[in-house]
Amino acid sequence: MFNPATLWTPPVVNPVNRKARSIPAFNPINVYGRVFTFSWFGFFVAFWSWYAFPPLLSITIAKDLHLTPVDVSNSNIIALTATLLVRLVAGPSCDRFGPRYTFAGCLLVGSLPTVLAGAVTNVKGLLALRFFVGILGGSFVPCQVWSTGFFDKNIVGTANAFTGGFGNAGGGITYFLMPAIFDSLVHNQHLTPHVAWRVTFIVPFIVITATAITMLIVCPDTPTGKWSERHLAAQQNLASHGVTGTVVNVPGSIGDVKSNSPASDSPVRGGSTEKIGYEATGKAPTANDGHEAQIGEQQMLDTARGEVVVKPSRKEALAVVLSLQTLVTCGCYFCSFGTELAVNSILGAYYVKNFKSLGQTGSGRWASMFGLLNIVARPAGGLISDAIYRRGGVWGKKYLIHTLAIITGAFLIAIGATDPKTHSTMFGLVAGTALFLEAGNGAIFGLVPHVHPFANGIVSGCTGASGNLGGIIFAIIFRYQGMHYAKVFWIIGIITIAIHLSLSWIKPIPKGQIGGR
Repeated sequence: MFNPATLWTPPVVNPVNRKARSIPAFNPINVYGRVFTFSWFGFFVAFWSWYAFPPLLSITIAKDLHLTPVDVSNSNIIALTATLLVRLVAGPSCDRFGPRYTFAGCLLVGSLPTVLAGAVTNVKGLLALRFFVGILGGSFVPCQVWSTGFFDKNIVGTANAFTGGFGNAGGGITYFLMPAIFDSLVHNQHLTPHVAWRVTFIVPFIVITATAITMLIVCPDTPTGKWSERHLAAQQNLASHGVTGTVVNVPGSIGDVKSNSPASDSPVRGGSTEKIGYEATGKAPTANDGHEAQIGEQQMLDTARGEVVVKPSRKEALAVVLSLQTLVTCGCYFCSFGTELAVNSILGAYYVKNFKSLGQTGSGRWASMFGLLNIVARPAGGLISDAIYRRGGVWGKKYLIHTLAIITGAFLIAIGATDPKTHSTMFGLVAGTALFLEAGNGAIFGLVPHVHPFANGIVSGCTGASGNLGGIIFAIIFRYQGMHYAKVFWIIGIITIAIHLSLSWIKPIPKGQIGGR
């Protein structure tokens, strides 16, 4: 039963990795509440700037730079390309340097091309700038890895869904903010449109830079302190609870190591990989022990063996990347987040095509609804995922993902088949699509922490990059279909349903995986 007091009281924590078992979202003084806040807000401002161009692109910027519809489409595609590359690098970077430094790095590097928007004078400059602004989209990976590192399995789906959902809402807010800032500069400051749209991009630059610097100053790497000392902290926490045993740092053969029964309370000995010895010390409980969850000795050992993020070898990393379970999260996110990115890029233009009276500002406001629904839909996906996990385990989480995707596909096909010409039908179908699509995004990253948890950065990076790959593929389809937006909607709907049906038979986690269950 949900207790509202957990939203502001210090959480109960896992005694081994110190991950919280509730989310003190309204308590930024508490370290868990503070990291939760910076996780979602950091990605929020990144998404805002990453998608700052589309609200002004189709009319104001296109007129100023003499862009054709093909130029606009190409710029949308190239904006996703850099993000794909950065997300692939960000995953291993999180495992090596920690998610906090990776997160702040993405924000600071991505803020530079944002402030340079004013220097763009032609199509080539726009394409180059949007490519480098795409670095900001890579911040999603450290956002999710950081959140996963602070919240335990019982609540991690909800935590990731809220941080991702609130962050993705930046893609909706940008449709409000950028036209509003532009209009203010034109009407109140009397700037010409040529100058005003360039000055508009200074605002997200200031916010991004301030957020990144503050994040580095006030937030820790992990619940136990420095990223480089996370294994030592797990060792000390086991020892302080009188747990004796030798624990492997990384399972030697991914997917092949069989764990003893969870009911067993005796320690197990690892196989043929680097080992860390744990020795009971009889150390007296610390002041924080009153807020610790009570778990068995075997569960403590499994947590230390399989759920502390490590730097895998190349062979182990390749095995993670090529496993069927990683394929599932990648394939699912390819469809869901790929669709969200592609639709976000063209939705304003689609509305203007079908409802010319809306204009740039009006179409932008209605298009913002698609992204803003992330505030509700993506967290709902995570909440439902965690609720199902408590009853149906990891399989329940996976079935939820496929169910939401098939419903999303049906909505996309409906939009494509009807090409709505009335406001109520169009906005109703788009809202329905957004609700199930974005809930699916939340559910997917509710499953990701269970898949190869010792290599969470790699799995998160591959999954996040797959979403961008989907966005690029779908944006290319939009580009070659010109103004026939409705046709692309039903094509994406069919692709979504087909991919999910083909992945539905795969087990959610590898056989014999230690931890993550």
